[in-house]
Amino acid sequence: MRKSLRVAAVAAACAVAGGALYGAGAATAGQSTANSTHEPYNIGLLTKDIDTYYGTTQDAAGVYQASPDSPYAKDLARIDADAKRYIDKAARQAGHKGHKPAVVFDIDDTLLLSLDYEKKNNYGYNSATWAAYVNQADRPEVFGSPELVRYAASKGVTVFYNSGLSEAQRSAAVENLKKVGADVNLDAGHMFLKDAANPPAYLSGCATPGAWKCTTVQYKSGTRKHIEDLGYDIVANFGDQYSDLDGGYADRTYKLPNPTYFVS
Repeated sequence: MRKSLRVAAVAAACAVAGGALYGAGAATAGQSTANSTHEPYNIGLLTKDIDTYYGTTQDAAGVYQASPDSPYAKDLARIDADAKRYIDKAARQAGHKGHKPAVVFDIDDTLLLSLDYEKKNNYGYNSATWAAYVNQADRPEVFGSPELVRYAASKGVTVFYNSGLSEAQRSAAVENLKKVGADVNLDAGHMFLKDAANPPAYLSGCATPGAWKCTTVQYKSGTRKHIEDLGYDIVANFGDQYSDLDGGYADRTYKLPNPTYFVS
């Protein structure tokens, strides 16, 4: 399963969407409401803020797309610019010290955008519909991220992928990443996917064959530790969830925006 917990990320959306907040207890002329401090942000207004943030439009094929001029795209551009400067510096320093620098990327909503699935499923999740969506291998890029993959590789930094997608979804993930231009190190030695049936030995503390008990943080940080045990220094780790980034084994982390779901 891609998501262990899936909810509308209210706090994140309010922070990034820039929409006006309609606080609990607010009232217009002729109306009155209970002055409660516990009423959550109205979900109808929240989804409008999310659409504004992404600049969501529906193309001729009925697919929901983010706008390259949206606040979302601008936030990504700022992150990418900072990351490129940092990768360039880290690559030079690693060269002087004889280290093997690496970067690690999550896939879902870090490299491949799932906005169309989110919109058409009312920001909910179903394992069967999600699997079918992934297997179409037709998600658009997260603006700038495939270019960042290529940039890191051009600087001599080894690219790895650390994803919650299942081993059964490997071929679709590879096909989709090639389509968006992230065609770097897509072999099994560099792309780590969740294999609950036959988990790797380095996750033995939380996963044995047929008995997967790893949290997202355990799985992802354990995989990063494995990469570093192979002799690499992970200079940067990229993800759209804090659970992609927590747990150490990276010199720097980059949190990409995602106001539509939360993975614990």
